[in-house]
Amino acid sequence: MSFNERLTQDMKTAMKSKDKTKLSVLRMLKASLQNDAIKLGKDVAAMTEDEVLTVLSRELKQRKDSLQEFENAARDDLVTETQKEIEIIDIYMPERLSEADLTAIIDEVINEVGATSPADMGKVMSAIMPKIKGQADGALVSQLVKDRLN
Repeated sequence: MSFNERLTQDMKTAMKSKDKTKLSVLRMLKASLQNDAIKLGKDVAAMTEDEVLTVLSRELKQRKDSLQEFENAARDDLVTETQKEIEIIDIYMPERLSEADLTAIIDEVINEVGATSPADMGKVMSAIMPKIKGQADGALVSQLVKDRLN
């Protein structure tokens, strides 16, 4: 089953169960996918897993950024709603890498690009992010790479 079909099926289930939050998030995901498909000149069904993952990651990051802002502003009503949205999007994300797996990948990439100092961080990050797309938080990856290069 393609991601688009799964999304449509889950939307039907959310409609039947009258889960307004889930339905809203799924509609937003579907709209974002459609917008990206139009930009790419494709049909949503023809989008690759990588392209879908890019959209999901972007939407998840937007919600996490919003969550941080809402927490800083003490908007508990919006914090709760945004946390629910994050949980729903997380269902569609690939399984997260453990810190040990992530460290092993980072070490491998550091050796591949021949990084030796913190000045090489950009090279390492640009090589590693496509490999772990959607499987780890960029801030965590950045911190681990920084620690390894110091």
